[in-house]
Amino acid sequence: MPANRVVPLVDREALGGAHFLLTFRHPEVAREARPGQFVMIKAGLSAEPPLRRPFSILSVDAGRETVTLFVKAIGQGSRGLCAMAAGDEAQCLGPLGRPFTPVPAGVEALLVAGGYGVAPLRFLGEEARQTGGRARLFYGGRTAADLVLLDRLGVAGLTVVPATEDGTLGEDGRVTVPLETYLDAARGPVRLYACGPDAMMHAVARLAAVRSLEAEVSLDAWMGCGVGTCLGCVVRVQGPAEERWQDRRACTEGPIFASARLVWAGEDESRARRAAAGAEEARR
Repeated sequence: MPANRVVPLVDREALGGAHFLLTFRHPEVAREARPGQFVMIKAGLSAEPPLRRPFSILSVDAGRETVTLFVKAIGQGSRGLCAMAAGDEAQCLGPLGRPFTPVPAGVEALLVAGGYGVAPLRFLGEEARQTGGRARLFYGGRTAADLVLLDRLGVAGLTVVPATEDGTLGEDGRVTVPLETYLDAARGPVRLYACGPDAMMHAVARLAAVRSLEAEVSLDAWMGCGVGTCLGCVVRVQGPAEERWQDRRACTEGPIFASARLVWAGEDESRARRAAAGAEEARR
């Protein structure tokens, strides 16, 4: 169950530029959170700014009762959080949302991250390692400065394949390029998990579809409440038997969705529905 708490900041680490690691003491989140879930949080105890902001959980420490967030200071809410000092308090509700499906035994998890979308995938990779699974992280950005957590991912036991669009670090090009190369040579079952810009996740969804692979994505929809009330985060979802897409709340029915069930921008139906319709037509 989500718990609403006033939480102290116990550690603040500047990573360079606008990026920070912020660690808060929140016993319920530390104990119950799963990869892919998030918190709604804002700095201070006043009513300003009026809305909390959603942040994916990077890691938890049940023993210390702490949760760590990877935050980029880009707006009023995130800048307020990053300006906090140890001992300052924030208002935090969590854990929220539907988590990733655990990595099945014998399956290699291929994690595809764009920029600060690495946060929930780092958490998932660590969980997979702890439960005896395998995970490989494809970590992409426009330039080397976007791969802020690269040197820290080994702690989670991840094999990391970096990629930058300007070629300054790792593979040269979009992160889906080395992913596709790996898929072409992969031995054994794999499952895709992605978080990052919509265009990147859409590309991952297409790669999964043409190879009949299961894939889940973490959507970064705008959220005002995080509990399904404001309806600011609705996304289009369509199952294989549904004639029309339905509005689903990313905060409560996501943020994790099967990529094949999403109606992506520029498309009029989901891949799941398209495949089902094609199979039905073939039977006639």
